[in-house]
Amino acid sequence: MKLNIFFALWLFSTFALFGCETVIDAKHDTGPSQLTVDATITDQPGLQSIRLTQTAAYFDNSPSPAVTGATVSVSDGAGRTFAFTDPDNDGYYVWQTEEGDTLGRIGQTYGLSITYQGNTYRASSTMNRVPPVDSIIFRKQKLNPLSSIEGYQAEFYARDLPGATDYYRIRYFRNGVLQNRARDIITLKDASFSGSANTDGFMFIQPFRQSINPDSLYAHNDSVNVEIRSITPEAYAFWQQFAQQISNGGLFATPPANVPTNVVNTNSGGPAAMGFFTASAVRSRSMRVVGENIRE
Repeated sequence: MKLNIFFALWLFSTFALFGCETVIDAKHDTGPSQLTVDATITDQPGLQSIRLTQTAAYFDNSPSPAVTGATVSVSDGAGRTFAFTDPDNDGYYVWQTEEGDTLGRIGQTYGLSITYQGNTYRASSTMNRVPPVDSIIFRKQKLNPLSSIEGYQAEFYARDLPGATDYYRIRYFRNGVLQNRARDIITLKDASFSGSANTDGFMFIQPFRQSINPDSLYAHNDSVNVEIRSITPEAYAFWQQFAQQISNGGLFATPPANVPTNVVNTNSGGPAAMGFFTASAVRSRSMRVVGENIRE
């Protein structure tokens, strides 16, 4: 009798649990798409590219739709205007520098103009100074103290330019491939973090010098290219907030929010844009993991 009572209770609990299961088909409103601008011009020779896309629904994992048919140009304070075209009709608007010349020049302020679907968007950015990459070295080490896997850790050296507050972004490439995890969005104020002690004119501090390492160690004969890019204070704030948003997750995640943009619709009642326009001076250095570049 006792066994039958326990069996009955178990059977009732099982059906109760299944009976409480409710499938919720959540419907999310999709707002109007917005123009997204990924635009950086540099003082380097060669192809300059501006990418235009449209925003997609929050849960849509497909590639962002390309914006085609726009009119895109960049102008400077010296009266030069550069027309960017989309030859492949894929949303990449390009301009090719002439041999021996560059589009960007340090000290100039550049204006971006985009006309699309009857709206004109504008942005501006000043190309600030940037220091050189002095050197890159490698040290042999284990993947972690308990691992038998060995490889090489990279470290670069550069010194902040003295006399003013400067902002930089670091990018690095392993064997020609840009490393672009959330943690690879590396930005500095002078030689350190924002809000730290005065580091004007100092050597970049060690956490930034060693920030150019992927999850796995470098292997012998790997090539490493490090870029330092000058950015404006507004671009520094943009990249800081962008990095926070794309790494925002877990138990203590905050509600997602749009990152501020410097791209403004001249029609105040028209659709807003997203993204950022930056003018960056670039200095870089490449090194290979070979004997003469390895230190004890």
